[in-house]
Amino acid sequence: MSYIPRLKTQYKEEIVNSLKEKFAYTSVMQVPKIQKICLNQGVGDAVSDKRLVDAAIEEMTLISGQKANVTYSKKDISNFKLRKGMPIGAKVTLRGDQMYEFLDRLVAVALPRTRDFRGIESKGFDGRGNYTLGIKEQIIFPEIDIDKIKSVTGMDITIVTSAQSDEEGKALLTEFGLPFKKN
Repeated sequence: MSYIPRLKTQYKEEIVNSLKEKFAYTSVMQVPKIQKICLNQGVGDAVSDKRLVDAAIEEMTLISGQKANVTYSKKDISNFKLRKGMPIGAKVTLRGDQMYEFLDRLVAVALPRTRDFRGIESKGFDGRGNYTLGIKEQIIFPEIDIDKIKSVTGMDITIVTSAQSDEEGKALLTEFGLPFKKN
């Protein structure tokens, strides 16, 4: 028997029925689902020190459980001493079981470790049900050893859903356990 992530099972057994009742969907296929989670980390100081990008890739690989890719600059910006094609960040796209595992660790372990945490803002929706969350410190993830990091950097986490509106997307993510602030 193979391993099935806890949130994947919860989605199929509980969340689909809950959202189907709430939004009066006629088919199970209309119920929104999470399609992918994208992690992105920009390293601005990488212009002067190339090893910072390698450290960012190593950290993103530890956090996501999947090999991170290097992102390169698309154009020259003389004020930042940036040339086209220079490595300036790291990114990972998670799908399937790894996506559910990451979301579970984010909700249950990482977000509660944030300093002065009172919930996440619901302003991060884009109008189509996708949610972007900015994290200021990568040390909230338990996989990162605080003693071994060179600098504390942030990252963006984008949760892409099949929802048609922000209301449906927020309901889906709330069912998954994302702690939105009460307004």
